[in-house]
Amino acid sequence: MIKDKVVVITGASSGIGAATAMLLASKGAKLVLGARREEKLQQLVGKIRENGGEAIYQVTDVVNPDDSKALVQMANDIFGRVDVMFLNAGLMPSAEISKLKTDEWNRTVDVNIKGVLNGIAAVLPTFKAQGGGHIITTSSVAGLKPYPGVGVYGATKFAVRDLMEVLRMESAQENSHIRTATIYPAAIHTELLRTITDPEAAQAMQANYDQYQIGPDRVANVVAFAIDQPEDTNVSEFTVGPTNQPW
Repeated sequence: MIKDKVVVITGASSGIGAATAMLLASKGAKLVLGARREEKLQQLVGKIRENGGEAIYQVTDVVNPDDSKALVQMANDIFGRVDVMFLNAGLMPSAEISKLKTDEWNRTVDVNIKGVLNGIAAVLPTFKAQGGGHIITTSSVAGLKPYPGVGVYGATKFAVRDLMEVLRMESAQENSHIRTATIYPAAIHTELLRTITDPEAAQAMQANYDQYQIGPDRVANVVAFAIDQPEDTNVSEFTVGPTNQPW
């Protein structure tokens, strides 16, 4: 059941995060939204409330551990619990490794790996105290197999894959009733392409997305499916993308 579940979403201001917030709100979930852009968050919360849903927000940079803790604390303070933590914030700068965009490498690691770790660290104490919970992350098809041009991005998404699988196994061993799900999207219409600064890489990626991309609501449907499973059932991995894309 999704109704009345308290769902925290990072990277919630656009794309997959925003689409998921809208869908879950329509199904009766209580949304706690975090992202860096306050204006976008305000607009999204306003739209959810106009449609009869329940949502609050807090400006959140997942690179800062205190921001993730504050987001979870707000959920606990306002709603009394957290049922789902959807760690969706991410960056996708792309370029050949030989171009040595080391500043981008570091930022990508900070957001895509440390941001997920910060979210897990923030919510695990709540989940253990209440006897269960659900952690969902957005990885990528680049976290399943290598693609030239996205080596560092792919490495971060491979790391998320391993991290989440170990978390699932350890949670089962500890009998903590914590479920996990990792989503591997292919070409989904999001703002991630805007983080590509290399002109050649940006052009190639844009051409690929222009040909294949489907809407972020398709991923939102998968998130809702994962949450809606019985508490004793864990579906840990979902690969989702356009039917006609040979990813």
